Amino acid sequence: MARPQHNRKICNPPKMQGFKPFGIPAKNLESVDLLFDEYESIRLLDYEGLTQEQAAEKMEVSRPTLTRIYEKARKTMAKAFVEGKMIVIKGGNVQFDSMWYRCKKCFRLIEGIENHVQCKNCDSYGNNELILLNESVK
Repeated sequence: MARPQHNRKICNPPKMQGFKPFGIPAKNLESVDLLFDEYESIRLLDYEGLTQEQAAEKMEVSRPTLTRIYEKARKTMAKAFVEGKMIVIKGGNVQFDSMWYRCKKCFRLIEGIENHVQCKNCDSYGNNELILLNESVK
């Protein structure tokens, strides 16, 4: 019997919810899922330039676990690029450092409900327009 997975620590959710091939309407595309921990491994290793040991420590996983997460992320992204599929970034077995919300209207990220202010792109203002991202994982 496999051991239960521990939550992988993520600093913050990505600014975007995914990517799609240029020039093709989303309704005509198949999609692949890139989990938050897979996104975080790409961010830490390729964008931040951390070593696998440093990235594993930040995500609170072992280095071999980080390597497996990273390899899965690379395969998912390669499949999307080669087969022309949309990448949807969501879910996974993760925990964020703080409470994160996304506006349903403008998709802006907000760290903590106390930081929610009306943005120039939204007509109305209220907490009912926010999606709690911490509950959308797993």
